[in-house]
Amino acid sequence: MRNFDNQVVVVAGADRGIGLAMATRFVDEGASVAMASNRREIHDVARDLENRIKEEGLPGTIMAAEVDVTKSEQVDQFYGDVNKKFGHIDVSIQNAGVITISRLQELSESDWDKVLDVNTKGVFLCCKAALRYMAEAGKGALINMASGQARQGFVYTPHYAASKFGVLGITQSLAREFATSGITVNAICPGIVVTDMWDYNDKVWGELLGDYQPGELIREWVESIPMKRAASPEEIAGTAVFLASEDARYITGQAINVDGGLIMS
Repeated sequence: MRNFDNQVVVVAGADRGIGLAMATRFVDEGASVAMASNRREIHDVARDLENRIKEEGLPGTIMAAEVDVTKSEQVDQFYGDVNKKFGHIDVSIQNAGVITISRLQELSESDWDKVLDVNTKGVFLCCKAALRYMAEAGKGALINMASGQARQGFVYTPHYAASKFGVLGITQSLAREFATSGITVNAICPGIVVTDMWDYNDKVWGELLGDYQPGELIREWVESIPMKRAASPEEIAGTAVFLASEDARYITGQAINVDGGLIMS
């Protein structure tokens, strides 16, 4: 089904993993998608999606830009360019994120700042820029990517947990501020997802938590998930599509766990 014909969706952190799955799903749903990433690979990924649109006769258009979400001038320029090109912004997904893992005494101030800047400040800047245009239109959906660590912190990542708890705070605050403006603001809290980031997590946490070989720690953790499997990026994308849809117009200020039952709340 094409539920997003004539709609414009912005995805930050769209070059791989969950962000790319979201961009692809919204393209398949008929949307035009503006893709942002701080990596130049975003242009190659965008070309692949443009080819998909042409081959499948889909109605959308792709736009891509290299954007550092920690820089307000770059974020404002990007959202301004999107609005100028398409005339409106219907959905904005704040997905850009980073993680580092280390013992507290080895956790540098620069790593703390980097993770909080990208994961929390980046969400703030993108939401602020998107809302400038959504508020004028009187409608829109913001979807902020949080984490299971927005629910429960974990060892060796106090900065990452802080950044994701912050995302929930931003989400709830903006949901209240814009509750009567036709704009919904929600968050997604993924658990273990089959992505490059989780390859890194498996390696580094495995080294710090014991003598784990690559893949062993993830397999152990997956056994603790009631569904006994990790999520695919496409499953996270499906949740984003729902939260952006008309079916979710009465849902705001919520954090949706997508983790196979790992954290039940």
